[in-house]
Amino acid sequence: MNKVEVKFSEWIQKGCELFKQNAVVLILVHLIGGIIASCTVGVLSGPMMAGVILVTLALLDKKEPKPVIGDLFNGFNYFAQTFLFCLVVFVICIVLIVVSRFPCVGPIISAFASVAVGALLMFAMFLIVDRKMEFRSAIMESVNMVKGNFWPFLGFGLVAHVIGSIGMAVCCVGIFVTMPICTCILAVAYRDVFSGTSVQTPGV
Repeated sequence: MNKVEVKFSEWIQKGCELFKQNAVVLILVHLIGGIIASCTVGVLSGPMMAGVILVTLALLDKKEPKPVIGDLFNGFNYFAQTFLFCLVVFVICIVLIVVSRFPCVGPIISAFASVAVGALLMFAMFLIVDRKMEFRSAIMESVNMVKGNFWPFLGFGLVAHVIGSIGMAVCCVGIFVTMPICTCILAVAYRDVFSGTSVQTPGV
C-alpha cells in the first residue's frame, strides 16, 4: 500500500472548523450516545459510535437533507460488526492492563502499546460504517493504511486522543465538547486518507 502523507495541521484545522459549524448537533449526539453506552455498560457502545460517525461524515460531506440528532440511531444498522469490533478492543484493553502489572517495564510497554493500537485502529470504525465492511476486514484495512507511515500516524493519533481527553479535566463534562472535536478531526483524516481507495471485501 502506498505511503500516505499525514497532514497534521490541515486535518486538525478542518476538523475544528467542522465542529464549529455544527457544534450543537455534534455535542448532542455525543452526549446522548455516551449516556446510552454508559447505561448499557458498554453493550451499545458500538452502534452509538457508528451513529456518531454517520452524523459526522454526513456533516463533513454536506449531505442533504442535513443530518439530525435522530440519525444517531441509524448506528443500530451496524450493530453486529461494531459490537464485535468493540469486543476486540475490550479484549486488547484487558491484555494491556495485565501487561501493565508487570514490574518496571510493564507500564511503559502497556502505555506505548495502547497508543500504537489506537493509531493502527483509528480508521476501522469509519470503514465499518462508511463502507459497510466486516470488522476483521476493517481492522486489517486500517492497520495496513497506518503502518505504511506509522510514526507520523502515531503522533497524529496521540494528538487527536489528547484533544479528545482534555474535557476530562473539567469534571468530565467538557469531554462532550472535546470528543466531538476529536471525531471531526479523525473524520477529516479518514476522508482524505481513503479518498479514491477501493475496498476489496464488503461488509456483511
